[in-house]
Parts: sequence; C-alpha cells; structure tokens
Amino acid sequence: MNEPRPPITILGTGALAMRFGAMLARAGHAVTLAGTWAEGLAAMGGRGIEVVEGHDGWRVDVATLSLALPANGANVSTGDVPPSPYLLVLVKSHQTPRLAPVAARLAAPDGLIVTLQNGLGNAECLAASAGPDRVAVGVTTLGAAVAGPGRVRVGGDGTVTIGRSAATAARVDALVDILVAAGIDAAATDDIAPTVWRKLAVNCAINPLTAYLGVPNGRLLDDPRTIALLHAAAAEVAAVAAALGIPLDADVAALAEAVAARTADNRSSMLQDTDRGAPTEIDAINGAVVRAGKVVGVETPVNAALWQAIVSLTADDAASPRPRDVGSLIEGAARCP
Repeated sequence: MNEPRPPITILGTGALAMRFGAMLARAGHAVTLAGTWAEGLAAMGGRGIEVVEGHDGWRVDVATLSLALPANGANVSTGDVPPSPYLLVLVKSHQTPRLAPVAARLAAPDGLIVTLQNGLGNAECLAASAGPDRVAVGVTTLGAAVAGPGRVRVGGDGTVTIGRSAATAARVDALVDILVAAGIDAAATDDIAPTVWRKLAVNCAINPLTAYLGVPNGRLLDDPRTIALLHAAAAEVAAVAAALGIPLDADVAALAEAVAARTADNRSSMLQDTDRGAPTEIDAINGAVVRAGKVVGVETPVNAALWQAIVSLTADDAASPRPRDVGSLIEGAARCP
C-alpha cells in the first residue's frame, strides 16, 4: 500500500509558483498556493492551474489561500489551511519581509521552508521569523511565464538545488526526492553559496539590462556594447564573491552570455515586472551586490549603474527619465565609484 504523499504549500501565485504547484499536484500532492493576487487565486480556485507546454497543455486542481497583507504580516489570517511539512517560497524578494511571519505559520513546527527566490537576503529574513533550523536556501533555473490568471507557460527545463545543513539535511533530502518524483531535476548540496552567487551573477547581468532596454534576453547579444556590460556586471559579482571567500568555479561572464543565448526569446522576470509597472527585485539583486562590494572593498560601478537605472525607470515621480539606451548605461557606470 502506497504511503500518502505529504501536502505542500507554495507562497506565491506567479509563474514559477504555478509551475511548481502544477507539477507537484499532478504527482499526487495536495498543493495549496497562497498569495495576494486576487484574480489569479480566483482562477486557480475555480479551474485549477492551466499549464501550456509548446502547443500542448494540461490542467490540475489545487487549493488556494488569499492573504490580505497589512504593513507587517503578523496578523494575516491563514484560514483553515493546516501547517505544511514543506513550504516553498516563490514570491518577489521585496515581499519577503511582510510574508516571513506568514511563512512561519504556514509551515509545520518541524517543517521545512525553502526559498527559491532571486537575490540575497531572503533566507535571513525568513529565518528571523521561523528560526534558522526551519529554513533552507534553494536555487532554480526552471523557466516560466504567466500566460494569464491561473495560467502558466513553461519556459524551458532547468534544475533545483537546495542547500542542506546538519539541522535540515533529512528534510531537504526528503523534499529533493519529492521533487524528483514530480519530474523536477533536483539535488541537494552541502554548500549552496556558489550556486546562489552563480545565479546572482547571471541575474545581475541579464535582468536589469533587458528591463531597461525593453528587450528579450537574446537581443542583448546583438550589440557589442551590451555584451560588454553583461560581461562586466557578471565579473563584478564574481569579484565580490571571491572577496567573500565563495569560489564560483565558473567563468560567470561566459555563463551569463550562454544563458542569454539559450533563453533568447525569454522576457526576464524584471522586464515582465517593468512592463506591468510592478516593483522589481533590483534591490535584492544588483543592489545587494553593490552593498556587499562596499563591505569587502570591491568596486561595482556597472552593477551600481544598472541598479540606479532601474530605480529611476520605475520611480513614480521621475519627471524626466533618462533615455533608455546603452549609452546612458555606459555613462552611468563611468560616473559610479
């Protein structure tokens, strides 16, 4: 007799949250997606998650939980959703501080909270509410794009890597087995930092450039100037990581270019955010690298320029935004210390 599959809660209602939720639900898990996107939650609650893969598609039922967030998440109702043994966090990094107390309550006392978010600082924020022994850091390269409320378009294959510690090892290993059984290429590692910083280097290079210029990933390779900025942004991340004692074991400039080529038609998550006027993750990506660079004495002018460019682009009170061209980015990098 087969043992029942454990329930899984996903914090988030965006593209990756839907992709993970659909794959886990199809594998037989009772999946709940919790978030604040009312239209998306209504669609998933009514007809499940619709997955588009090429010209094909499939649908699977999931449960939903609407979260109305005040300034801090302490008083947010989690309804009658029982605490889950596994909670995947797939919200934008700027939402983490408000949602960390909610995550702590949605996860069982002996459960595991896994951040699969972009950027730095999410795990520390979650651990402050839930305790470090309940939090693990994960990195995913799976691709997905929102095709409408409750509808996700698969954007390409990828992997999931989750860091394990002495306190979390058994739970991380069990979750990896669950992900693999659901058709996800997953693995555990005792040192997640290099994987986090390699992805950070790629994100720092591709995401702000595509968002600022308004182009899909592959278009960055059409101009030698954008290729040079792509390489420089990634190389700065590698320099900061080296100063922190984190070996990346990769040429991240070449890696960023290879990812841009492999995902040529993709519109980065930051571009999708700017297109719809939503807050971006620039502070947790390029901003985090600039702050870390200052701590270890590594200059990061290209990341600083990209950070400032996206902040200016998305500012509500930007009376006269700068031209969105490569030249303005190059000039901005020259001005940054």
